[in-house]
Amino acid sequence: MTASNLTLSQTAAQRLHALSQSEGYRVMLRVAVEGGGCSGFQYQFDLVSELHADDLVVERDGAAALVDEMSLILLRGSVIDYVDELSGAEFQVRNPNAKSSCGCGVSFSI
Repeated sequence: MTASNLTLSQTAAQRLHALSQSEGYRVMLRVAVEGGGCSGFQYQFDLVSELHADDLVVERDGAAALVDEMSLILLRGSVIDYVDELSGAEFQVRNPNAKSSCGCGVSFSI
């Protein structure tokens, strides 16, 4: 099933393709929202090779991010991105539903 209100950026898709190529198998990004962090909710990112039956799939150019239904409620309208800056390289979520976030950008509140 697809998650229509969630987008995978071109940069994130390119990074997933590069990881897949270096690993020799398709690498997908599992994104979840969990309670915790200094702002109430936090993002959990995992690189996986298998799809679960209840995963919602966000695809771009053959790359895929996976999300569960509960997390999708908090991620509607978001963009899953990949940034490579001097401070480090990481997957990030640009979430229009987040009212505030912590300094590290990993946790947020609604």
